[in-house]
Amino acid sequence: MISNAPPPVSLAPKALPKVTWNALPDDFILPDDPVDNHLQPLLAEALRESLELAGLLLESMLIATNFGICATVADKTVVKAPDWVYIPDVKPLSEGVIRRSYTPNLDGDRPLITLEFISETEGTEYSINPHYPYGKWYFYECILQVPLYGIFHPKTGTLDLFRLVEGKYESQSADENNRFWIPELNLFLGTWNGKRSQISTTWLRWWDSSGNLLLWGKEIIEQERQRAQAAELELQKEQAQRQRLVDRLKALDVDLDLDLDED
Repeated sequence: MISNAPPPVSLAPKALPKVTWNALPDDFILPDDPVDNHLQPLLAEALRESLELAGLLLESMLIATNFGICATVADKTVVKAPDWVYIPDVKPLSEGVIRRSYTPNLDGDRPLITLEFISETEGTEYSINPHYPYGKWYFYECILQVPLYGIFHPKTGTLDLFRLVEGKYESQSADENNRFWIPELNLFLGTWNGKRSQISTTWLRWWDSSGNLLLWGKEIIEQERQRAQAAELELQKEQAQRQRLVDRLKALDVDLDLDLDED
C-alpha cells in the first residue's frame, strides 16, 4: 500500500549551511541507540537479500543498516543513521580495516537511496529542522542531497517515496501495481503482503523491469523444490505410460499365440 501523505515544506536554498566532507574524528562517539523494534532489521535484511541473490550487488557497492552517514556542517560533525542505505560506489578499504562510518565524496558516491522505517516512536523522519543536529528530511535533502528518500510505515503498510528535483524532494506516484520505478537500479520498489521469519506483515520488495519479483533464499529453495517435484511427477507419468504400452504389447502377443494355436 502506498501513502499519499504530503511531504514537509522544504526550506529555500539560501538557508543551506556550509557543508564540508571530512573524515570522522577518531574520538567521535557514534550513537549506539537500539532499533525501535525487531521488525526493522528484518525489513532491511529482506531488501538486501533479494538483491544479493539476484546478482545485483557488486563489491564496490555499500548497503548498510543503521550505519552512520557523516557530514561536517558549519564546523560541526553530523551523523545520521538511516534504517537502510544504498551507495552505488565506494572506495575500497585497506585489508583488515572495518568501516565504522561513511562520508560522501570523501569515501565514495553519495547515497542513491535512503529508507526509514517508522516505528511507534515516530519522530525525525519527516523533520525539516534546519538547526543542529538537524532533522532527517533536512539532512538527506539539503545536506547530503540524496536523490531518493523513502519512508515506510510498517503499521499501515504504506510507503512514501520522494525524489530530489532541483534541490527539493517531490513526492513520487506509484504505478498501477502500486510500485515505484527506480531507473538508476532498473528495478521497482513496492510493498508485498506475506510471511517471512515467521512474521506475516507488509514487506518492502524489489521487482525487475518485467515485473518479476526478486526472490528471497527461502523462496528460491521452495521454487526449486516444486520444480524438482514437478519433474519427478512428469518422470513417473512417462514411466507409467511406457509400462502401459509394454503391458498392452504383452497382451497382444498372448492373443496372437492363442490365435496360432487354434489354427
